[in-house]
Amino acid sequence: MEPGISIIIPAKNEAGSLAVLLPVIKRVCTGAEILVINDGSTDETIQVCQEQAVRCISLPYSLGNGGAVKHGARIAQGRILVFMDADGQHDPQDIPRLLAKLSEGYDMVVGARTGNSHAGLHRATANGLYNRLASWMTGQRIPDLTSGFRAVRPEKFRRFLYLLPNGFSYPTTITMSFFRAGYLVTYVPITAARRHGRSHIRLLRDGFRFLLIIFKIGSLYSPLKLFLPVSFVFFVLGLARYLYTYFTAGRFTNMSALLLVTSVVVFLISLVSEQISTLNYKDSEKREDRE
Repeated sequence: MEPGISIIIPAKNEAGSLAVLLPVIKRVCTGAEILVINDGSTDETIQVCQEQAVRCISLPYSLGNGGAVKHGARIAQGRILVFMDADGQHDPQDIPRLLAKLSEGYDMVVGARTGNSHAGLHRATANGLYNRLASWMTGQRIPDLTSGFRAVRPEKFRRFLYLLPNGFSYPTTITMSFFRAGYLVTYVPITAARRHGRSHIRLLRDGFRFLLIIFKIGSLYSPLKLFLPVSFVFFVLGLARYLYTYFTAGRFTNMSALLLVTSVVVFLISLVSEQISTLNYKDSEKREDRE
């Protein structure tokens, strides 16, 4: 019989926190399908899952957090998917709150970390930057772009599996994709505890990747949001350069022409990209309908 809920937990060397986390999940979500995706762990992850009678799917090699999430989403049997981290930051007691909100008609509910959550100043600052940038790109308020704690309807989530990266930025991609697709997304405030052990995320390396993901999804779904500001900047620079040289030397320079032509070219590229994006989106909707 198909379970109502599948809880997917990507894990890499998180045996200590899993030993505490899994009994709580089993108590809070009785009857749920619990899938621990063992992403190349070298600790006692498998033994902990066996002791807790929880299904552990061991990947033959490490795919990354996003790769483990995608693998779990493909094999999960539940009518609702819940994703959470294995490091002890997410409280299983919050799962019923996510599910209750999802039942109100939303397609995805995300646990948004509040100011009381345990996070370093540098990470909180970076997350704030990502949230504001993604909010501008999507036109929707996004209080927590990178939270890995969420409940979602599987048919909607699986539609975007091909877009999700294998690294730690899958929450960024799926959130922006849902907003661009017009699916209903909401947030439930949560308090994230201090993680057990060391984080696998590196601020500079993965922070740069997060920014690339935001721009990648933005250019895929909302290219005008990216190209128009660039075109406007070139236009202003070209116009300013022309006015300066006109009033000081009485001539129109090659640099002014180059800047203004670049502005026009970028603007035309934005129009073509927007049309291509619209056509691709329509095709993806047709494929979804056929499936």
